[in-house]
Amino acid sequence: MAKDTLFVLDTDWADPELGGVRRFYCKDCVTVEGLLALFPERAERIEVVRVGWPRPRGPVVAALGEANQNLPALAFAEGGFANDIEGVLAALHTRHGFPERHP
Repeated sequence: MAKDTLFVLDTDWADPELGGVRRFYCKDCVTVEGLLALFPERAERIEVVRVGWPRPRGPVVAALGEANQNLPALAFAEGGFANDIEGVLAALHTRHGFPERHP
């Protein structure tokens, strides 16, 4: 059975546009990584692909297209995707049983 694929940014990277010295993480990707860590039995049902900061992000482009490189992104096994944090969290809830985020 095909799995949904979750694309997240690597957790430690330098932005060359900001001098390439300071280190960063993506707060939305870290939120999703936290859910995966808290609910490993649910995370096992998802393929997770961690990609680097620079664009183009090859695996993301191959799955979602050049115009859809915002991360995190959840590619649905049957087609379609969510690539904004609210859509990804909602899909993780409805498709994989993760709890909802409290408003």
